[in-house]
Amino acid sequence: MTSTSAAEAAPSPGGAARLTGWFDPRGLATRLVTAGLFETSVVYERDWTWSVAGGRRRHIELFADRIRIDSDGCAPTTSRRTVDDPVAELRAALGAVARPWRAYGWLAFEFAYAADHRPVPRDAPLAQFVVPVAQLRLRTDSVEVDCEDQALRERILHTVTTSTPMPFPVPASVDVEMSDPGPYLRAVEAAVAGIRRHDLEKVILSRRVPVPFDLDYPATYLLGRAAHTPARSFLLDLPGMRAAGFSPETVVEVSTEGHVRTQPLAGTRLRTGEATADAAALAELTTDPKEIYEHAVSVKLADTELRTVCTPASVSVSDFMSVKSRGSVHHLASAVGGRLRAGLTGWDALAALFPAVTASGIPKPAAYDLIASLEEAPRGLYSGAVVTAADDGTLDAALALRTVYTQDGRTWLRAGAGVVAASRPEREYPETCEKLASVAPYLVPIRRSPR
Repeated sequence: MTSTSAAEAAPSPGGAARLTGWFDPRGLATRLVTAGLFETSVVYERDWTWSVAGGRRRHIELFADRIRIDSDGCAPTTSRRTVDDPVAELRAALGAVARPWRAYGWLAFEFAYAADHRPVPRDAPLAQFVVPVAQLRLRTDSVEVDCEDQALRERILHTVTTSTPMPFPVPASVDVEMSDPGPYLRAVEAAVAGIRRHDLEKVILSRRVPVPFDLDYPATYLLGRAAHTPARSFLLDLPGMRAAGFSPETVVEVSTEGHVRTQPLAGTRLRTGEATADAAALAELTTDPKEIYEHAVSVKLADTELRTVCTPASVSVSDFMSVKSRGSVHHLASAVGGRLRAGLTGWDALAALFPAVTASGIPKPAAYDLIASLEEAPRGLYSGAVVTAADDGTLDAALALRTVYTQDGRTWLRAGAGVVAASRPEREYPETCEKLASVAPYLVPIRRSPR
């Protein structure tokens, strides 16, 4: 139950209000997006603070050949791309928004193909962003509301102060095993052969698992987040795209002062929750030559990419090969940071690091070719990023893994494994199952009332 006082709930001038008391921010975020307040919404969690973005002051969709912009409820504007740079298109579209603003959205994995001048489907969005009508920041001790629409602000405050917990979600089971893993095993074999021919050093190969029922996304997010300790989490309800995810790592974090950080995770072992088994898994993870090599080359590329946008002397690696436990798996983890060069922004850092090396490969162009030839369908949001950015220069991008997706009427899970020269197909396939188990047990179907 939420606890506040009437005086503390009074809005201040300018459309802002701050409430203090005790709150369950995760539960309150899901309650807000199910209360009928917003036609679209994004929930984004960072460092135990939940941001809720409701409605659309500006809506931006970027395609291979055009950008579509809706502003303040006006008729949509569609235009051909005027520059051959998708990052510049997004930056310009958001830069035209009246300040202050904060945007929330996502990038498809194939956004990188467009940036690399590769062919991409013309009918699928490569990026989607909204500048919301209302924004909330939820913590355990406070709720901040920013909304110029007084009537909507009052409805939000009423929802916050009268919120009750959602019923305990009941999940349904989804089998993450393949009836015939042969195609995936053969894809890994083909990738290993290419790596041994020195076509590339590493590639991540993924597979999809369909979800055979309509998903209750807020309930799935609530249940799944309770079982995870993610780097970031998110819940998207945008035109044409729904997703709930528990990201294990960030692609890039940029502060107002121009500090940049990325968190590559590579190297995986199953996490069981049983002390003896987990200790053995960790000992194996931190000594396995294949896992150590896979992690080290990923960190090396992240370091190289950061040096293209940061002052070289500022770039450093910290927490090298520490262990992060994310959902159903343990990962080797490192952090690479630096300071942006004068005149560059967070968008430049995002362009340098996207897509994450831990979800694409080394070198990235060769990995793109292999992924396109060996995977059954475009990735879309999978292994892309969920992003929040603001006019103060801050930008935060979560790698879109450990996520469930709905687009074009279909719902699915997807997971991959990092393939290097020492990879064995019979090990990489179980790794995909282990990662899928981070989300599959928490999928909640929509419960329809009997007529």
